[in-house]
Amino acid sequence: MEWLKRMQAAIDYMEDHMDERITIEEIARAACSSTHHFQRMFYMLSGVTVGEYLRRRRLTLAAQELASSSSKVIDTALKYGYDSPESFAKAFRKVHGVSPSQARHAGVKLKAFPRIAIQIMLKGDQEMDYRIVEREGFTLIGKVIETTSAGGKSSKEITEFWRACFEQGVIQRLSEQIEEEKLYGVVYGFDCEQDSFKYMIAGRAARGALADHPQAAEVGQAAEADSQTADEFKTLEIPASTWAVFTCVGPMPGAIQSLIHRIYQEWFPATGYEHAGTPEFELYPPGDSSSEDYQCEMWIPVIKKE
Repeated sequence: MEWLKRMQAAIDYMEDHMDERITIEEIARAACSSTHHFQRMFYMLSGVTVGEYLRRRRLTLAAQELASSSSKVIDTALKYGYDSPESFAKAFRKVHGVSPSQARHAGVKLKAFPRIAIQIMLKGDQEMDYRIVEREGFTLIGKVIETTSAGGKSSKEITEFWRACFEQGVIQRLSEQIEEEKLYGVVYGFDCEQDSFKYMIAGRAARGALADHPQAAEVGQAAEADSQTADEFKTLEIPASTWAVFTCVGPMPGAIQSLIHRIYQEWFPATGYEHAGTPEFELYPPGDSSSEDYQCEMWIPVIKKE
């Protein structure tokens, strides 16, 4: 499969340059992919972010080098991208549980994070209902958190964010600023260096609500607010896009989390589409989201890969 070959080429590139400073742009180029699409695909297929993979592999190789050679700790630290022995020692201890110097001792147990081999399995045993939609741009208003995929934190933090927004009355206050009952869960603002992104619980902004909110200066960026109500909420411009829209049925958040993984593990590799790199969102209509027959949608902006 073409995408499998491209992903493997990117992994090979990373492995061949573990002792060099490489960028996500260079890695994605090896996969003939955009940086955004590559990062999402890599995480969904491997379970770790690109940054996590590089850190773990470099610390694995560093431990092997220290245990089997007489190389100095500072030389090893610099070789694998650390600016100082202190930062290297901190990262090393976090992974291996011992200091770099202790790694030389006989009998010391070290962790090994093996080279990833990507395998894509198109099961086809469960239908994925989707449609391709052209939609004009629109404005959302909502509350934002910043989270990270590293260590699987985002799933837990986003679930907690929804719970807190309901319990603390944020959703009720937001309902006064939007023009329809549907709620959006928006993912945007990826930071390659920090493995972080922003998540907004939002709604379609009512005309009156926008008066207190300056429009976002750039597509996909939330504008800071300056009024008393606006202090809590930000606006976000969603650009006109081609969307792949997937139907999701089942209790939240498990059903939507499972669908998102299937989109990246099964749908993208089997189609000629890539993520457009602009905000994506979950669309939640009113109803009992814990119900087995609750139905929502996942909207992902796509471009046709040449």
